[in-house]
Amino acid sequence: MDLAFVQSGLLEKHLDSEVISAVEVAALLKRRGVLDGTPVYLDEETQMPVPPLCEFGGYLSTALLDTTTLKDYGRVLGRLDDHLCGLGSDVLSATESDLVSYRGHRTQRQKKPVGGSVWSRESFVLDDFYGFLVDRKILTHRPARLAARGRNALAPRVRSGMDIRHLTFEQYRYFRDVGLGGQLPNAQISPTFRGWSPLRDRAGADIALGSGTRWREWATVLLPEMGLWPGMPGGAAAFTVQACAKYAKARPIYVPEDAVGSADLFCMLERPDIVRKAARGLERKARDLFVVGDVDVAGGRVRGILDGVVREFEMSAMDAKLRRITVFEGEFGLQALTLFVCRGGLMPGADAWKGYRHRAWTRMNALADETTPLLPARRWRWHDLRHTYALRLLTYLENMMDGEAPDLQARRRRHRSYLTGHIRHNPLLIVSRRLGHSSPETTYEYLQYTDDLINEFEAAFSGWIGDDEASYADIASHAISAAKGGR
Repeated sequence: MDLAFVQSGLLEKHLDSEVISAVEVAALLKRRGVLDGTPVYLDEETQMPVPPLCEFGGYLSTALLDTTTLKDYGRVLGRLDDHLCGLGSDVLSATESDLVSYRGHRTQRQKKPVGGSVWSRESFVLDDFYGFLVDRKILTHRPARLAARGRNALAPRVRSGMDIRHLTFEQYRYFRDVGLGGQLPNAQISPTFRGWSPLRDRAGADIALGSGTRWREWATVLLPEMGLWPGMPGGAAAFTVQACAKYAKARPIYVPEDAVGSADLFCMLERPDIVRKAARGLERKARDLFVVGDVDVAGGRVRGILDGVVREFEMSAMDAKLRRITVFEGEFGLQALTLFVCRGGLMPGADAWKGYRHRAWTRMNALADETTPLLPARRWRWHDLRHTYALRLLTYLENMMDGEAPDLQARRRRHRSYLTGHIRHNPLLIVSRRLGHSSPETTYEYLQYTDDLINEFEAAFSGWIGDDEASYADIASHAISAAKGGR
């Protein structure tokens, strides 16, 4: 079985048919609600659509998933079919043992086994697929039976919590200044640095850390949203994110003045040269771009020409795909309305930012010396800056709430009173709202990282460890006497 994806923008270039025109096909896709990225499954021999699987692709499209997610979900079924073909089966006639075999292949036997979180997403898609087939009466029952607590053969064996990884102040500055910024560990400029736009990458790190936003939220930000637009006062920035947010859940974003200052430095020193070199290429592609002619900063709206039609959008409602092709007429010609730009003059994509981070990690390890802060075994992610923001803000708010009370138990009793009596100012709920979590339960995962475990250990075992004269017998005696005293 072959896998393809809907991409309406290529119709005019490649569709050559006397039966139906590219315009008619594009209109039909729009009328049927078929989004770009919708998976299409074709028979290898006839190259005709496989009806049940293509129906599932249409079902995914109606869920209003973004293009990247649609493609990822489509590839899940493609990988399953490839594996089942080797077993002499297919996705429509698979048995429970076939699915167990596929799970073992993905999580254990393939060259690079996937982790629990990846398999959890894949098992969700496969479970949804077979549920869809049963609901449409294509299958009479799911191939995987339900076991205890509703689990089946596709379910992950281990239920893992959030992979929370955060940076210390020293680690962050080393990542930003040495890895991304091209400095040496002694803060001198490295003559061998070959990075192309260090100020852009540093600004990205500062905004990610200062706002606590996800990659898709900070990497797609527009110049007017950051306050970097003619007539705007400057300073800290505040705007609403929605279309680029997870689950399209709208929430306010605050970017501190220092982070905006990093972005402004990039706009003054590096961005003009990038947009100047890319202006001619963007002029040639103008018909495929959203050319903005009017920016309403106060109303948060932009107005311009897209596909030959005058369109108007609310900035918060613009998804990443639209933001990537949004340009305006600037000093050197057409330039991107997004803050971050790459060599082509438009917004860098996920792979580009991944490359910036990977090269920074390689550089950080190559330049590590005795002054370098401890580097983790696993490569840092952009999302680690969001975790760092959450933990720093949560710890700060808890300390503000605790005040100067010297007694640890008194402070904790104050915590319990605070949670019931002052929900509006609860640090955990404040951080949950800032991060855009659907439920405070997700934010609870951060609590384990705010405990002062070292000081608590010292208080619990004071005098037990480090005394050369103490023996195991003394420790045992101490424990027994303490137990008798507590009866």
